[in-house]
Amino acid sequence: MNAYGALAASYDRLTNDVDYGSWVDFAQAIAQREGVKPRTVADLACGTGSATRILAERGYRVTAVDLSESMLTEALDKCADLENLPTFVHQDLARLRLPRAVDMAVCFLDSLDYILDPGDCERAIRQAYRALNPGGIFIFDVNTPEKLRAMDGQVFLDEDDDVYCVWRGEFDEAANICSYGMDLFQRQGDVWVRSFEEHQEYAYSIEQLTGYLKNAGFTHIRVWADRLFCAPREGEQRVWFQARKGIVRR
Repeated sequence: MNAYGALAASYDRLTNDVDYGSWVDFAQAIAQREGVKPRTVADLACGTGSATRILAERGYRVTAVDLSESMLTEALDKCADLENLPTFVHQDLARLRLPRAVDMAVCFLDSLDYILDPGDCERAIRQAYRALNPGGIFIFDVNTPEKLRAMDGQVFLDEDDDVYCVWRGEFDEAANICSYGMDLFQRQGDVWVRSFEEHQEYAYSIEQLTGYLKNAGFTHIRVWADRLFCAPREGEQRVWFQARKGIVRR
């Protein structure tokens, strides 16, 4: 089964410890430090729309993009009561074409790691560059190779009253990919329905992603520790990138 098919309906329950507000806070803080005052934002790989909703509630005009139709359905339902309703787009990031350019693009929760072909990842970054207005800013985070390698052989359990999920990690050094199979049990009335999904993430290095950003034309590239304005430390589990699109001078 494709990633984020059956999982979409239970995703928020299994990730209820994620403080999406702090992710949006850090992106806003980066933009403020750079002197960017965005009015329009693209939430790339928006998932179930938790960050999308927060961005819209804070007054941004949001375009939310995801490859999974199931996740987009959840996101639309989550945001349906908003007066400032986001625009939802079903697209592959490597072929991203927004209806209109934006001032800021964000891609949260290691979503770029899910692009398993480095060529497609570079294309996604290039398309993000094209989707920005001059002077716009691109902000994203990834899991570090150290974190993904450490997941090899690990078994994790998430559960609540209606969902039970067991997932097992395996890192393939030759492919540079971390795979984790997820056995998902979801309560439907008086019965439990079992499904299986496999998720995979590519272990992109800081140097690799920095090179993709430069090749796309980005400048003012900075790399941060997880939601901290300091350089990544040894053993960092997650890092953040920021990059600017140049201003066209006439």
